[in-house]
Amino acid sequence: MSNEREEAVPHLKSEDFRRLGHQMVDWIADYWQRVESFPVRSQVKPGEVLAKLPVHPPEQGLGGAEGWDAVFRDLDSVILPGVTHWQSPSFFAYFPANASGPSVLGDLLSAGLGVQGMLWSTGPSCTELETRVLDWLAELTGLPESFRSTSGTGGGVIQGTASEATLVAMVAARARVRRKVPGNAPLVAYSSTQAHSSVLKAAMLSGVAKDASDTAHVRLLETDPGYALRPEVLERAIREDLAAGRQPFFVCATIGTTSSGAMDPLERISEVMERTGLTAMGGWLHVDAAWAGAALLCPEHQGLAKGVEKVDSLAFDPHKWLLTNFDCDAFFTRDRNALVDALSVTPEYLRNAASASGAVIDYRDWQVELGRRFRALKLWFVMRHYGAQGLRAYIREHVRLAGLFEAWVRADARFELAVPRSLSLVCFRLAPRPGEPPEATDSRNRALLERLNATGSAFLSHTVLPGVGGAPARFVLRLAIGAASTEERHVRACWEALQRLAGE
Repeated sequence: MSNEREEAVPHLKSEDFRRLGHQMVDWIADYWQRVESFPVRSQVKPGEVLAKLPVHPPEQGLGGAEGWDAVFRDLDSVILPGVTHWQSPSFFAYFPANASGPSVLGDLLSAGLGVQGMLWSTGPSCTELETRVLDWLAELTGLPESFRSTSGTGGGVIQGTASEATLVAMVAARARVRRKVPGNAPLVAYSSTQAHSSVLKAAMLSGVAKDASDTAHVRLLETDPGYALRPEVLERAIREDLAAGRQPFFVCATIGTTSSGAMDPLERISEVMERTGLTAMGGWLHVDAAWAGAALLCPEHQGLAKGVEKVDSLAFDPHKWLLTNFDCDAFFTRDRNALVDALSVTPEYLRNAASASGAVIDYRDWQVELGRRFRALKLWFVMRHYGAQGLRAYIREHVRLAGLFEAWVRADARFELAVPRSLSLVCFRLAPRPGEPPEATDSRNRALLERLNATGSAFLSHTVLPGVGGAPARFVLRLAIGAASTEERHVRACWEALQRLAGE
């Protein structure tokens, strides 16, 4: 029986990879230059992209670099029509998903190096660069020394998303409380009704909640008129659960809720945890600052995190509003030992001298997954290219543009603000007409939103905000400014289109 290879594996030759790499970078650069010309929201119908793709996989490969011409043609004819253009300067729908040249280059380098940084020993540069840039980020955002790896009891790590960060924090909280308060009392987590759905999902994944309707183990608490968590309601809920034999263990506060950009009062929440004894029990206060956390780079916004020295963890997404493409969540804790104690599993095949010495960080013990990409490269490139000054200027310009839009809404009697502007997020709607039922006002706003998005000139999203003081819930339009290429002219064009459609 012959051991000779019968068929050659058609790897790309170095020179072909180089040429295709140049061609792909050119394609991306051209895309960024022409992205403004595309409808912001994809216009395809369900199944339209699928119908353009062969039903069966290719048997024969492309046959060398020349065959890649067909791939580039398909990018334009198959892929682009089905893309909603998150990098469009007129993308205002959800919180942004930034991309930038330095970040894309960092991702390319990460892919090319192919490092799997699960342990320090499998990627010393992967680990130590991440340690340094997360400490830089902690310094820039005004976090206390305790949140830094090289000088405190905690440290920072890159998670994939803020949802993963919430799950990691909840698992660490569960383990810490069970150590300090042994027993099998049912665990209870708390957040406001406006917190991200990832809190409930983390509870489901960690076994705290039975399902999405489990309000006994995940208490979603009512908010104040500005949609922030009310500390007195939290205190009452904690005391009720303790009296009933349940064990509070986790509180999630939010800096910048998804629906309205509300800011929970961290200092007063931590005081509640201390007053009820939850802190002494090992209770964990996590802060989800996924979008708004980037604003903490600006000293004038650091007051949003007043009381942060008392929280156990905080996470925000540079991939949202800090020019670093997905995925990159910066997760900080002031108790790294709690993370390692809760998440460390060490089979024989992962044992090594460096880890055994205790002198290195193995970030696989700070996350759910074992494997890790070299994500710190793109964050490093972004921070080196823009510098703190450039990143602050970027945030400040978006806040300025949102302030302009807010002023235009206030000046037009046909519209109203649903809540005061939050950084670069404006929640607004067509105002009710005299004697108009609430459902009719909602219907007009739904129609306005859909008509605007159908034009392709801009893309906004919506939310439904609970009524305050017995008032009915309201359908609200959201304009979130954050794309790397957005200028004042794009925001003004969106407002003028809204005014025109409202008039029609």
